[in-house]
Amino acid sequence: MRPLLHIHLPSIVPYATAARLQESLVARFLSSKPPSTIPSPPPCIITAEFNPVYTCGRREIGTVSQEQQAYLRTDGRAEFVEAKRGGQTTFHGPGQLVAYPIIDLRAHKLTPRDYVCALEKSLISTCARYGITAMATENTGVWTTPDDKIAAIGVHMRRHITSHGVGLNVNTDLWWFDRIVACGLEGKRTTNFKKEGVLGKSVEEVGRAFVDEFGKRVGIDGVERVEESDLERYLRGGS
Repeated sequence: MRPLLHIHLPSIVPYATAARLQESLVARFLSSKPPSTIPSPPPCIITAEFNPVYTCGRREIGTVSQEQQAYLRTDGRAEFVEAKRGGQTTFHGPGQLVAYPIIDLRAHKLTPRDYVCALEKSLISTCARYGITAMATENTGVWTTPDDKIAAIGVHMRRHITSHGVGLNVNTDLWWFDRIVACGLEGKRTTNFKKEGVLGKSVEEVGRAFVDEFGKRVGIDGVERVEESDLERYLRGGS
């Protein structure tokens, strides 16, 4: 099994930047599917930190009113985007780790449920590295109590190729979540590393920890860090 390629976008970027990169990587996987003779690309994971953006999931596409979209954009301080992932409306922004794994579930002998469990366990173990006790509940995501959510999960799968992924609140300003019913769960709160008493951790550092934990759980030995300057080589099919 080839190592997991970790592509970290080193600055705060627009949602569209990571979305375009993700689409390019997914397209490479799909183009290698039989009957193609193109070699399958290596498993990848993108980590990033976004400019403020509210995204809605598949079930809400076309249902969010223009008035609500205008409210969420906060006079131009945030974007609103319809995404292909599962789940409902959530927020991504500075201080939050976004991680998008692009892997072929069949190559790793994973069912969709196995995959979601791997994401949950990777998030829980990442939090544990920093002394935060987290858990899975009957509600999607990862929680520090049954009412306090520290990470969201929303994935998309096409022909067993994964995209989208997780958002883990490291130093995220929780005010942004107060403006929505995050993930459609009434009466729940959002938390972050800071609120849990863990200070001074960067999104990049936490991202490396998450990637290591994720690699273990999907059966990948080793992680290869890919610098931004090398992205074009990988998108052209280099390895």
